[in-house]
Amino acid sequence: MEKDLTTSVFTFEDLIQGNFLYVDKTEYIWRLIRPAKGMYFLSRPRRFGKSLLLSTLEAIFTGKKELFEGLALHDKPYAWEKYPIIHLSFGDYTPMKNTAEKVDAYLRDKVATVAESYSIKLPKGADAATSFGKLIDALHKKGQVVILVDEYDKPILDNISKENVGEILMCLKGFYSVLKDRNAMERFLFVTGVSKFCHVSLFSELNNLTDITMDVDYAAMLGFTEEEVRKYFADRIVEAAESKGVSTEKLMLMLLTWYDGYRFSEAEIHVCNPVSISSFFSKKYGFDNYWGTTGVTTVLFELAKTTRFNFEEALTVPVSSLAFGAYEVDNIDPLGLLWQTGYLTIKEVLPGPLGSSMFKLGFPDHEVEDAFNTQLLAYYSGYKDAAMSSMVFKLTDTMRRDDLESFMGTLESYFASIPYDIRGGDEHYYQTIFFITFLLLGNSVKAESRTNEGRIDAYIRTAKAVYIFEFKLNKSAKKAVSQIVDRHYYEKFQSCGLPIRLIGVNFNSAKGRIDGWKEMAPPS
Repeated sequence: MEKDLTTSVFTFEDLIQGNFLYVDKTEYIWRLIRPAKGMYFLSRPRRFGKSLLLSTLEAIFTGKKELFEGLALHDKPYAWEKYPIIHLSFGDYTPMKNTAEKVDAYLRDKVATVAESYSIKLPKGADAATSFGKLIDALHKKGQVVILVDEYDKPILDNISKENVGEILMCLKGFYSVLKDRNAMERFLFVTGVSKFCHVSLFSELNNLTDITMDVDYAAMLGFTEEEVRKYFADRIVEAAESKGVSTEKLMLMLLTWYDGYRFSEAEIHVCNPVSISSFFSKKYGFDNYWGTTGVTTVLFELAKTTRFNFEEALTVPVSSLAFGAYEVDNIDPLGLLWQTGYLTIKEVLPGPLGSSMFKLGFPDHEVEDAFNTQLLAYYSGYKDAAMSSMVFKLTDTMRRDDLESFMGTLESYFASIPYDIRGGDEHYYQTIFFITFLLLGNSVKAESRTNEGRIDAYIRTAKAVYIFEFKLNKSAKKAVSQIVDRHYYEKFQSCGLPIRLIGVNFNSAKGRIDGWKEMAPPS
């Protein structure tokens, strides 16, 4: 019997009893629970199955072996003992609780709910940390305690740009510090979230947490590998291929292009976003952006703009393992946040100095690349996402038709409509806009943009011609197009057999618009 698909049920027990599809990850879980004690930290992007993982662990530690019939864990030499469990999820935290006092009250309420489920009375008037400690003490009388913390970082991420984020951080640090003093009482501890503040801001005292974020043994514990997609969605792949009028292998290639590419270790192990894959099959095989938006995105864009973050460098220059480390809330690296929130992933591992490794980053898949670039460009221009998508479609359509006049007219209208209070006045602002624009165009026509030392050069290649662009700020279109000739940018295209068109464009930062463009033929 074919199991149902869901993207809204995150409780393991409900998933199994409701006959929903569960991709078996219990072999990985067995590695976690097999030792007599386990203290772990795991960072993964949102909507990647972290809540389901913790729910599965809760079912295991409550001894519900019957739920695991047919799964890898069921026949392992495990005792299936029942432990007292503290399962805290901060997924329902909202930024309205944006003071340390309100965060403390929020945490107290979470702890009180668990205490009530065990008929435990906590001291009145105690703060969240004290209440948490007393709860662990009381539960330990029943046996070793299992503690599961989901979305531990949401109160920080939702207030990351607020002035009082340091106070909220200290409140959480005091709350989590309780765990170290009671280490002897804990059978199992698992903390998960999107970002990595562990061992730095929040868990500096809890140094016995094992960070498995980039551990090769757990690289595929969350998300679906290609092998798992082929196995668990086999019948649906055939149906989808027939619906699209393509072969099953062509359908798989399309699926992997859209939704596969997350890599969480040096090993060559890729996984798909599980929500995106399930959504594709449950929504009549429509290729779309199912990953959705998040509150972290705006913070990323604000941070990128204020720090003059170089997006091109992030996509082209290899980085060391330090890029994947934890960070302080008052010194956040946009690159690290892009990695941790799932907008960038490891694309290639290169040899580094003295036997170390360097990592080339990139967008995991088409879904993330298209969504991120569209949202980023909308943020820099003030356009709504839908208007931005429409503008990009017009640009790609005019290029497919080799209609340079309409292409430049669309660009002129686009820049002229950017509100004064949004646009920047320096070259970096315009460089960013054009770099992202050409990334978006590159999904439909062959387009590329490269920048360095205040210069932008870009090209678009269609079936009929090659267009080479040079963009200048507060200079002249003639100077821009002359630079293409003087620096011989056109030479690498001379053997392609297509007409080459050189276009110089000038921006007027005071007016915030294109004030001229000029076309020139390359020298004979």
